[in-house]
Amino acid sequence: MLLVGAGVLFFLSPLVLGRYMVFILNLFAVYALVSIGLNLVMGYTGQISAGHAGFLAIGAYFTAIVGTKMGWMPALLILPLAGLFTGLIGFLLGIPILRLKGFYIAMATLAFGVVVGEIILQWSGLTHGDDGFHVPRAALAGFVFNSDKRLFYLVQPITLGMVLVARNIVRRRVGRAFIAIRQSEIASQTMGIHLAKYKTSAFAVSAFYTGIAGGLFAFVITHISPDSFNLGVSIDFIAMIVIGGMGSILGSIIGAVILTGLQQLLTGLPEVQMLIFGVALILFMIFMPRGISGMLFDLREKLGKSGNGEGKGKEVNGTFPDGMKRG
Repeated sequence: MLLVGAGVLFFLSPLVLGRYMVFILNLFAVYALVSIGLNLVMGYTGQISAGHAGFLAIGAYFTAIVGTKMGWMPALLILPLAGLFTGLIGFLLGIPILRLKGFYIAMATLAFGVVVGEIILQWSGLTHGDDGFHVPRAALAGFVFNSDKRLFYLVQPITLGMVLVARNIVRRRVGRAFIAIRQSEIASQTMGIHLAKYKTSAFAVSAFYTGIAGGLFAFVITHISPDSFNLGVSIDFIAMIVIGGMGSILGSIIGAVILTGLQQLLTGLPEVQMLIFGVALILFMIFMPRGISGMLFDLREKLGKSGNGEGKGKEVNGTFPDGMKRG
């Protein structure tokens, strides 16, 4: 009941919050989706992706272009199409990456992000290049989401639904296969897991999530340009899942909220922002490699042990409910 009450209060919050705070809540949701998508590749499958801003850009520009050229198309159709198109790109990217490992995957995905940015700049007839692209307002059945408060009721339900789907994915056979690949590719092959199938699927699903996030990002920001999807943005996404917790849906959300909040607090101070993010990333990788969500799981275990001595009962086959390996 407490959780339901908190949810009701959250969805009523735009009635009392100012426009800027509602805008920040929408941004939290968008980046949470990106973080979840990236975590499916890095945290659950163990593949490095350093160019996720490229997927975000594809989803955002697809939404802007389709929304402009096909003004009759509702937002709830444009967004899935943006996700599917971006997911297809992710699948195609995943095929050659199958042959790469470690550092080489990082460089390949980094190059992908750079190439996407360059295409946006050079294909100015379609993307408007450096001038940026004005995004038409999202609409559904004649209702126009022409304010941050109205967008809240488009962005948040979609985000909630996709969080639940991601939670379902990682708890089922696909998620267990991802985790097995992360732990040991050789062992997972001996168990009958098709590496190529699941690795490319991870990239496709991750890109699908990021593509939908890109569409929502375009609707929230209303004006997109290549600068919104540079290398620094990809690094921020990696920082989100490292700080929040690799291999954790909850950690993805926590990391997105914390880093997005810091970005807004440090607006106008890019050097300070970069310094704080860099130091935080290093400290978490050294002292808290499982991130904040890992710390929360450890705390829950300790409380369970002190309360009834059954703290280990929270685990299933050596992993936590959302796939986190016990340290």
